[in-house]
Amino acid sequence: MSGHTPHVNPKRNKSQIHVLIVDDSAFMRTALSRMVASDPDLWVAGTAASGPEALQKVVSLDPDVVTLDVEMPGMDGLATLRRIMAQFPRPVIMVSSATVKEAEITLDTLEAGAFDYVPKQLSSASLDVLHIREDIIAKIKAAAEGRRNSKDHLSLERKPPRAAHLLAPQLPHAAPAIVALGVSTGGPKALEDILPTLPADLSVPILVVQHMPPGFTAPFAKRLNNLSAVSICEASNQEVIQPGVVYIAPAGSHITVDRTTNSRTVICLSDKPDNQPHIPSVDVMMQSVASAFGSLAMGIIMTGMGSDGARGMDAIHREGGLTVGQDEASCAVYGMPRVCAEMGILDRVVPLSKIPDEIRQATRYQKTSVG
Repeated sequence: MSGHTPHVNPKRNKSQIHVLIVDDSAFMRTALSRMVASDPDLWVAGTAASGPEALQKVVSLDPDVVTLDVEMPGMDGLATLRRIMAQFPRPVIMVSSATVKEAEITLDTLEAGAFDYVPKQLSSASLDVLHIREDIIAKIKAAAEGRRNSKDHLSLERKPPRAAHLLAPQLPHAAPAIVALGVSTGGPKALEDILPTLPADLSVPILVVQHMPPGFTAPFAKRLNNLSAVSICEASNQEVIQPGVVYIAPAGSHITVDRTTNSRTVICLSDKPDNQPHIPSVDVMMQSVASAFGSLAMGIIMTGMGSDGARGMDAIHREGGLTVGQDEASCAVYGMPRVCAEMGILDRVVPLSKIPDEIRQATRYQKTSVG
C-alpha cells in the first residue's frame, strides 16, 4: 500500500467530524489515518509531521479534533498542545507510548487541556491495533460531541447549580466506612481538581478505578500524592486499607476488597474476571464494596464514556449505600454518570467541585482544631 493518507474524501462533508493527525512518524500518520478514515462519521482533514506544521494546519483546516503525538523532535507534543489551547482551542487527543517518561508528559498534557490520550501499542498483535482503533474513534467522537455542546455547557455553568441536594432527603444514610469512586475520560484532570482538597484526617479510605493503560497509574498516583494532604498510592495486593488513604487501582488489575473482620479490610488485585471491557472495572470494584460494606458504602460516579460503574452503583444503591453522580455541565464526557442518572440510582447529582463536600458531609467530617 502507498504511504499517503488513504480514504481521504476530497469532498468535505459538513456532518463528518474533521480530524487533523499529527505525528513525526510517517508509519503512525498512515496507521492513524486508516483507523480514523475507517469510520464513516470521521474525515481525515489532513496530517502534520511536526509541531509548527500542526499549528499551520490547525489554522488552515480548522479541524474539529486533533490527534497529537507526545514525543516529537523540536516542538514536542506538550509545547504544541499549549500553543493550540492558547491560540486555537479545540479538543486534542494525545497519542502516547507507555514509557514512564511519556506517561508523565501525557499527564502534563491532560493538565494543560488535552481532552484524553490513547496508547501507541501498534507493534505487537493485530488485536492491539483493533483495540486502539475502537478507542481512538470513540474518543474522537466524544471529544467532538463535547466541543459541539460546549456553548450549552458554558451557559449551564453560568447559571446557579440546580438544587441537586434535593434529589434525596439529607440524612437517610449511615456515615460510610468506605468510598468507591469510578471515572474514565476526563478523569485525571477531575481527580487532580478534587483529591487535593480532601483533608489529611479523612475518616474513610477511598478506592479509585480510573481507566488507564499499563504504565500510567503509578506515575499518576505519585503525582496526585505530591499535590494532596491525603495519602494517595497505587494499590497493592493484600494491602490492609487505612482511613485517609486513596488507593488507585493499577492498570491491568481489578481491585476488590476482602473484609475478613469489621476492623480489617484487605485489597485483592486480580486480572479475573477477564470478560470485562475494562480492567480495572468500576463495576467489579463497586460490586465488591457493596457486598462487603452494604449500607456503609458510598459510590461516586464521574466523567467518562460508556456505562462501566452502572451495575456497581446499582449494587451500592440496592444495599442502601449513598450514591453520588457528577453533573452533566462539569463532565468532560457525560456517559457513565448519565447511565446511572437514567437508571434512577443516584441519591445526589452535583458539580465536580462539590464532590469533596459530599464526601465530607457523608462522613460527618469535623475539622480537628490544633492546640
